[in-house]
Amino acid sequence: MALFRTVSWPEPPSLIEGEGVVLRMPHMSDFAAWSSLREQSRAFLTPWEPIWPPYDLTRGSFRRRIRRYQRDVREDSAYPFLVFRAGDRVLLGGLSLSNVRRGVTQTASLGYWMGAPFAGKGHMSAAVRALLPFAHGALGLRRIEAACLPTNTPSIRLLERSGFRREGYGREYLCINGSWQDHLLYARLATDPVGTSEAMPLL
Repeated sequence: MALFRTVSWPEPPSLIEGEGVVLRMPHMSDFAAWSSLREQSRAFLTPWEPIWPPYDLTRGSFRRRIRRYQRDVREDSAYPFLVFRAGDRVLLGGLSLSNVRRGVTQTASLGYWMGAPFAGKGHMSAAVRALLPFAHGALGLRRIEAACLPTNTPSIRLLERSGFRREGYGREYLCINGSWQDHLLYARLATDPVGTSEAMPLL
């Protein structure tokens, strides 16, 4: 019966600090920077994301997004973060723990995006490493899952560098850029080591 008890999970910390990056929950005041970076990075992100709705970058859409984020955190179903450069708080991208499952599972799915001007500099690798202690510690998640396209070499390297292990191949796993596409499936357990220390290209 302990699995069915009502549990109050912690609010995300105001800031999560990593190596050269800072993570925090999105605010309405982030709209201008967020919409500008997403628009600037549209061509870069299109091959790796679902199709954007026509109104996706509007202020009203962002306001609804913020409300959904707040509800998701209250319900312990998702934890979204924006990633900023530590020195000057420039927005770099975003990442989230979504589809949180409790009970006998204790699992969530990791997703992330990086603005085109900042890709390949190691910022997202640092952000993922900074998020892991919160995910496995404060949230008590035993397992974090991730999926990426087989052609997304930088993302594969990021996951493996962060201690994720390849577990399988999901046929038509997600609808990306308007078509159902196969994905490589990864997962990381709370007891897994952080990852390899070998030099790899960063995301």
